[in-house]
Amino acid sequence: MNWNSIWQLVQDKAAAVGLQILGALVLYVVGRWLIGLVVGAVTRILTRQRIEPTVMRFVGNTLAVALNVTLVVAILGYFGVQTTTFAALIAAMGLAIGTAWSGLLANFAAGAFLLVLRPFKVGDVIAAAGMTGVVHEIGLFVTTIDAPDNIRTFVGNNKIFSDTIQNFSVNPHRRVDLQAQISGAADPRLAIARLKERLATIPNVCKDPAPDVTMLTFSPFGPVLAVRPFCHNDHYWQVYFDANMAIREVLGDAAFPGPAYPMAIHEHKASVASA
Repeated sequence: MNWNSIWQLVQDKAAAVGLQILGALVLYVVGRWLIGLVVGAVTRILTRQRIEPTVMRFVGNTLAVALNVTLVVAILGYFGVQTTTFAALIAAMGLAIGTAWSGLLANFAAGAFLLVLRPFKVGDVIAAAGMTGVVHEIGLFVTTIDAPDNIRTFVGNNKIFSDTIQNFSVNPHRRVDLQAQISGAADPRLAIARLKERLATIPNVCKDPAPDVTMLTFSPFGPVLAVRPFCHNDHYWQVYFDANMAIREVLGDAAFPGPAYPMAIHEHKASVASA
């Protein structure tokens, strides 16, 4: 047995494997450096475009994961591993995970659409999925909403995206809808004029458009007035409650009698049979 030949073969194999490992390490270090450059460049571009931080984190994390997977596949291919088999394994794992986490992935997809389409942003007051409140955070899976009673609620993105979304913060003003019942004996024109004058004195009520008061419908007690002041969304509840107080003050005046509740009394006389 030629030990010199065996030793030479071992040295050659060790040198080849060592070079492969060194090359893989160089490929990994350079690849990670390039991934950092690409993700940093994309983040800077999104920052200049004034994209929301949530969107930037989402894009950066997704890009980093995709590039790292590509780097691992490239290193395995460098070592001679059949990457087609590895890709098939990843696809099978993705199918299994997708089937098991279908609801979670639906929330993820809906979160991506919410971030791209932007029907609302952080700080907006919205109504969606049975919730009304201020948007605290738009996550990849859930959206955090602070309700008017200061309870923080986490709603799945898919539930929000599949529902009707009302954004109260987009337009410059919002209408407050109230109703006022007056008596059939009262003068509706006088009531409308005095209500308009009183609503105009409420703080934070918009002058343009001016408060709208008109006859809405009729009830058995008399006409029903629609009372509609306008205000910024930040002052909605203050104007809402002040407008209710204004209605009470104006219609509580002696000039406006209270609505009369009609009642009919029927007297039935029982016939007494003769003995």
